[in-house]
This record gives sequence, C-alpha cells and structure tokens, in this order.
Amino acid sequence: MAAPEELELSQEQTEKLLQFQDLTGIESMDQCRRTLEQHNWNIEAAVQDRLNEEEGVPSVFNPPPSRPLQVNTTDHRVYSYIVSRPQPRGLLGWGYYLIMLPFRFTYYTLLDIFRFALRFIRPDPRGRVTDPVGDVVSFIHSFEEKYGSVHPVFYQGTYGQALNDAKRELRFLLVYLHGDDSQDTDEFCRNTLCTEEVITFINTRMLFWACSTNKPEGYRVSQALRENSHPFLAMIMLKDRKMTVVGRLEGVIQPEDLINQLTFIMEANQTYLVSERLEREERNQTQVLRQQQDQAYLASLRADQEKERKKREAQEQRRREEEMARQSILAEEKRRRTLEEEKERKSECLPLEPPVDDPDSVKIVFKLPNDSRVERRFLFTQSLTVIHDFLFSLKETPEKFQIVTNFPRRILPCLPTEDQPNPPTLKEAGLSRSEVLFVQDLTDD
Repeated sequence: MAAPEELELSQEQTEKLLQFQDLTGIESMDQCRRTLEQHNWNIEAAVQDRLNEEEGVPSVFNPPPSRPLQVNTTDHRVYSYIVSRPQPRGLLGWGYYLIMLPFRFTYYTLLDIFRFALRFIRPDPRGRVTDPVGDVVSFIHSFEEKYGSVHPVFYQGTYGQALNDAKRELRFLLVYLHGDDSQDTDEFCRNTLCTEEVITFINTRMLFWACSTNKPEGYRVSQALRENSHPFLAMIMLKDRKMTVVGRLEGVIQPEDLINQLTFIMEANQTYLVSERLEREERNQTQVLRQQQDQAYLASLRADQEKERKKREAQEQRRREEEMARQSILAEEKRRRTLEEEKERKSECLPLEPPVDDPDSVKIVFKLPNDSRVERRFLFTQSLTVIHDFLFSLKETPEKFQIVTNFPRRILPCLPTEDQPNPPTLKEAGLSRSEVLFVQDLTDD
C-alpha cells in the first residue's frame, strides 16, 4: 500500500521552513519540517530547542505536546514556603467567614465543574502555544493597565529565552505566575510585588519573568513548574549543569518576608553559581589556550609554507636563470656558426685578386683593430662592397666594422643605403694605387 502523500505547505510555512534551515544549518528538509511540526510551526521555539540540543542541555521548549518543559522540578531539596490565608479573628470575623463559606464553596465547585465539562466540549485553548512572546507582552500591558508602570522589570521574551539568558549570565531567574481568578492576586501585586523595596531587590539581584496562567505561554509554564496555588513564585538557577527550581513561594507574602525568603534561597544556592563560574572560567581559559595553540600552530604552518614557497621560488628562479644561460650559450653558438658560414660564403664569392703588374690594380694595406695588418690588391673598377666583403671574410675581423681613410679622415661607404643603393667603386671613392685603410670595430656600438 502506497504511503499517503504529504500535505502541501502554505507560503508562510514554506518561508518558515527555509528560515529554520538557514538558522540551524540542518541539511535535511524533512527533519526541519518534522521539528517545526512538533513545535506547531513556532520557529522561535523550534530554533531555541535545536540550540539547546546542540549545547547538550535540556530543551526549554516542548517539541512533542506531551513532554513538559525540561526544568528540573523533581529535586527533593527544593525550598518551599507557603503562606496560608489568615484565619478569621473574633466573633465578627468568624461570623463573616461562616456566612460566606457556603457561597464560596458553591462558586468554586460550580466553576470547577464548568471547567471540567468544558474540556469535553472543546480543548483548552491554552494548551497550544502559538505566540509565546505575544502572550508575555500582552500580560505586561494588562498588568500595567491595572497596577501601573511601577513594578519590577519584566523580562520581555519567552520563558525559554529567559532560561537561556539566566543560564548564560549565571543569574537567578524569578518566575511569577499570575492567576487572574485568584482572590489573593490583587492584594499580592499591589501590596507586595509593586512596593519600592521589592522592586529594588528584584531588579538588582535577578532576572524576572512573569505571565498570566490564562495565556498559553503562562499555562504551559504552570504545568511545567507544577504550581498549586496563587500567587506563585519559583526561583530557578543553573545547578549541576541543569536549570533547576531551587525555591517555591506560594501565597500572599509580605514585602519584607518575600525579600528574606528570596535572600535565603539565593544564599543557600550561591555556591552552585560560584562553582559554575569557576568551571566556565576554566573552560574559557582552556578554550583560549587551545585557540592560542591553534593560532601558534597556524602561524608556524604559514611560516613553513612561506619558507617552502620561497624555496620553490628560488629553485624556480635558478632554473630560469640556468635555462636563460643555456639558451644564451646556444644562441651565441648559433650566431657564431651563422657568422662563420656567412664569412665562408663571402670568401667564396670574392673575385680573384688581380696580378701585381695589372695597371688597374690597387694595393691596400688594412690595419685591423688587433693591430695586425692585411694586404690585398683590388681593381679600381670594383665596388667598395668587395673591400667590405674581403674584410668580413677574415677571421680576425670583428662582426661589425667600418673602413676609414687616414688623411683626410673619412669613412668609406662600403654598404648600400637608401640614399646610395650602389656603393661607389674604388676609383670613384678617390683611392690611389697604394692605400692604407683602418678598420674600426663597431661591435660594441
């Protein structure tokens, strides 16, 4: 039987799915969807739960609806302080109490029956948390409308966020659950919670989170903390690496008594925070040391890599220089062979030397740059190019040279130019039957 197809997601759910994947780095889209569905598509709760799992601490949210918020409330060493309603005094007090007793009993009995029956008609809307931040902000606004703006600083975030901040900052977290239906709530808020000494004490010593139990977020927290009556206060702190309830206060507590009870709870558990701070400092120092070691290793590695790179560059440079020298030697040898071949070719193409008794012959003595002398006869009718070719064919003659007369000093135009493509003959150059010509080396030029 084929598995049923998954329901298509709405545009809002798709955007939350992609945003959750970006925030958590989870590659599996199916896992992201399952996590969000467990949190009723509350992305803030899902992300917070995922971060807690990565840190290895209990989740502050409730992924499956059946699982309570994971705050340790089972410690039998939790300090509890319950203030009962004062007993009536005097004949008038007892009379009023006895008269009102049937009415109160009837009212609360009918109210409980109504609530119990209502659960079978429709589920409790508080059981589904859709906007935990909105629940907290809404409670703060309603609280200020009723009791004014003078009160302890409320933590404006979810219960899970408050737990995480208290854990990260190693501070006490005081949780207040506001029961709108309790007859003692109004007295506690006006005469205790909003007094100057209580406000100063709470604001300077701890984080303070509060919400109404009529709100889904407050109701969920009340289920997690197992509150029994109102007003209800719970002191939570990081103990044995878990966020743990270390104190419970219930009933109408007077300001001085509340401060004393909170001080007692804090002093009794201060050693746990001190121990955790020391452990964190040790972990931080270990982490800093590890980072320093990693940085030193990376610096050493980079130095070795830089040294190796320079070594390779030096080797490559030497190889290039050797290759250039080899190429230079080969080029020089090739040039020399080409020059020798050209000299031989010029020598083979030279006309025969005229005899001594030829009346048109010219006897020329050449003085070479190495102070040696060379003598040869040419014809007056021959071009100056023949003189240049003869000198070029000699091994003693430099590669580049020019022929100069002694007196008057002038350079003979032996090679063709643009202005004079055909060099003159010996006779046209004004040479006599016996000449001494100088060969100047132009190779350096």
